[in-house]
Amino acid sequence: MSEGVRPQRVRVTAPRPGEPIAAPAEHPSIERSDTATVYVRSLIRSQLRLAIICASGFIVSLGMLWAVLAAAPALEAVVVAGAPVSWLLLAFGAYPAILAFAVIFVVASTRNEAGYRSLMSADPES
Repeated sequence: MSEGVRPQRVRVTAPRPGEPIAAPAEHPSIERSDTATVYVRSLIRSQLRLAIICASGFIVSLGMLWAVLAAAPALEAVVVAGAPVSWLLLAFGAYPAILAFAVIFVVASTRNEAGYRSLMSADPES
């Protein structure tokens, strides 16, 4: 840079409260219709319901594991590989449950989305 020439300073700020925010440009290939809105909302509701059911099932299964361990204090005395069996059950018993609920969620979620796609492709309005 030459001496005496300074770069122009630019101030970047957030919009002030009450100022209109520019609306995002609509993609030309996306058409909005009431039917499409209903389908999307239905998909969102079904995915949320699935997430709540899977999370609840996982929490209940961990609660049951905890209840079994609390009801059987004799497991504390059994030692395998230097660790009590109750610890091993907590450490390694939860991972198969995590994997099972993850697989259930992914399969059911994929099925929900496939149903949504088939509805959108069969709908003459979209």
